[in-house]
Amino acid sequence: MSELEQVVKAAYEGHRQRLREKFMRGGLAGFMDYEIVELLLTLGTPRKDCREAARLALKEFRTFRAVMEADPLELQKIKGIGPKNIFGLKLVHEVARRYLKDCIIRRPVCKSSREVFDYLYYSLRDLKIEVFKVLFLNTKNHILEEKTLFEGTVDSSAVYPREVIKQALKYEASSLIFVHNHPSGDPEPSSCDRDITRDLVFACAVMQIRVLDHIIIGNNCYYSFADEGLIEKYQSHFYSVNFCRQPAKKWLQKKRSSG
Repeated sequence: MSELEQVVKAAYEGHRQRLREKFMRGGLAGFMDYEIVELLLTLGTPRKDCREAARLALKEFRTFRAVMEADPLELQKIKGIGPKNIFGLKLVHEVARRYLKDCIIRRPVCKSSREVFDYLYYSLRDLKIEVFKVLFLNTKNHILEEKTLFEGTVDSSAVYPREVIKQALKYEASSLIFVHNHPSGDPEPSSCDRDITRDLVFACAVMQIRVLDHIIIGNNCYYSFADEGLIEKYQSHFYSVNFCRQPAKKWLQKKRSSG
């Protein structure tokens, strides 16, 4: 190694050490986005200068979030980023998702649509298709499981109440929360969203399973059917219709028994 190369290496090692010390003192406060990306890239290649690669990644994908969510094959098109570099980005991203999942599974969530949004936003916000998730809860409103049941296109997602009920019975859930994304970024429910929510509330009511909410995730915002009073409205509609049908049902039963 030449004298110049030794000087460059020492300068970079000093730079990297200063970044680490800065992080240990105050976390990510005061860090530029490219510096965070740089630190993550060095997890996979600790002896490689990743400053320029980090800057190029931010320039290409425009935001820190987009870099974290980028496809590994797209990331490798950036000069200076290889499979080993990507390890740090994807490791931290998945650890963050696992941490959020563990946090939310250990506490009640039905009191706050915001908690559900915070947990699922990072896994849904950048998807190009609609994904329909179900949170299965026990009698104490703690999450038993979170599962993606349906995936659709950008325009619509086919949701089948029968499959939802099947999975609810499998997990012995007492109540459910539905969550899906709008790739357009606008969380306002479509007429289809309203119809399927009503149908799911009705189907669950037949099986004596409560629907706590249906949350639509957009671009850093969300729509909650429960917060807007629609879940309660659909439930009231179901029970009023079911109550009105009871006299007719009893009359048919009486007529059949009398021959």
